[in-house]
Amino acid sequence: MSDDVVAAVSEAHRREWAQVLAATAYLTRDLDLAEECAQEAYAQALRTWPQTGVPDRPGAWLTTTARNRAVDAMRRDALLRRTLPLLVSDGAAPGPEDGLLDDDRLRLVFTCCHPALSRDAQVALTLRLICGLSTAEVARAFLTQEATMAARITRAKKKIAAARIPYRVPTPDQLAERVDAVLDVIHLIFTTGHTAPIGPDLVRRDLVDAAVNLARMLHLLMPTNGATGALLALLLLTDARRDTRVDAGGRLQLLAEQDRTRWDTRQIGEGVALVTDALRRRPPTRYAVEAAIAAVHAEAPSWEDTDWPEIVGLYDVLLELWPSPVVALNRAVAVSYRDGPLAGLALLESLLAEPALAPYSYLSAARADLLRRLSRWEEAAAAYAEALALTDNDVEREFLLRRLAEVRSHLMKRPKL
Repeated sequence: MSDDVVAAVSEAHRREWAQVLAATAYLTRDLDLAEECAQEAYAQALRTWPQTGVPDRPGAWLTTTARNRAVDAMRRDALLRRTLPLLVSDGAAPGPEDGLLDDDRLRLVFTCCHPALSRDAQVALTLRLICGLSTAEVARAFLTQEATMAARITRAKKKIAAARIPYRVPTPDQLAERVDAVLDVIHLIFTTGHTAPIGPDLVRRDLVDAAVNLARMLHLLMPTNGATGALLALLLLTDARRDTRVDAGGRLQLLAEQDRTRWDTRQIGEGVALVTDALRRRPPTRYAVEAAIAAVHAEAPSWEDTDWPEIVGLYDVLLELWPSPVVALNRAVAVSYRDGPLAGLALLESLLAEPALAPYSYLSAARADLLRRLSRWEEAAAAYAEALALTDNDVEREFLLRRLAEVRSHLMKRPKL
């Protein structure tokens, strides 16, 4: 088998998996059968394309093959006569009134993110069914065993059946409340990949790419929804710095240290255009304001030229839209660069009693950095040690260890009284 065919099938899996699975699921109303038929279609491609050549439209070939296999399976097992299919149709075929929302992939997205499912189940199903990750890969994203994740995904599918969740896009009156869950799931996938909670690598590229592709798909399917464009903007602007976040030796590079000439200017340009459009809509969404903050960083020619007053002002708006201790933490760091580390530290101290931040390593790390900037070496050392105890990513741990060694060296140099 030629490398070109393997590459073509891999690319088709990355680009077309969601469409192949969704179109097949719309026919079968059975997620397990749809998955099986989609996987068989890709296996068939590996056997057929070396003889016939890669088709001009790989996605259409794969979808047709998967659906044909599904039809054969339904005929063979008489699934059409079963009274309780896994995915329940709403009884009406999609009509032209569905417009841009009439898309099999969008139906699958909203099924995976149905409010009857827990957030963990929503994320797991989205990663497994829409992003095409294996159960083992989903388990790694959740830091759990593959068998545990397989059981969780199975339970989620059974709940879809038990709750008779329809395989359809929500009605217009439901869409506003339902799309937020979808956006939150995509954002959670991205943040989990942007800084991996555990492991030797800072970035889980598979999760980041899956989230960006999913956000792009959702925006293409729902272009009039300002929130989808805002989320895509946020992800693009944040991911534009990916290749500069570690140096050649794999060591963490802070924003102030990154080589901005290596940032992805194409992604930045697309993200800025999207956020500009999103901010014109009223009221702006949480993701629009977060994207605006990312845009200020992306457009600053250097760290020294960062517009910290603008960033603090945007965080003020974000806190009103989305009151969150994490937002307050990020605002405090921005204030430290606008007004000095003492001002930022005062704000951080007020967050120490927040229960949600108790296991959050970045609070300790941010506090340690401000104490370091104030030359309060003993307190900084204690804060870095606390951050280390809460951090499981190897790249971040190495950075914190270097900073801890630095502040301890200053302690050793202090004159003894």
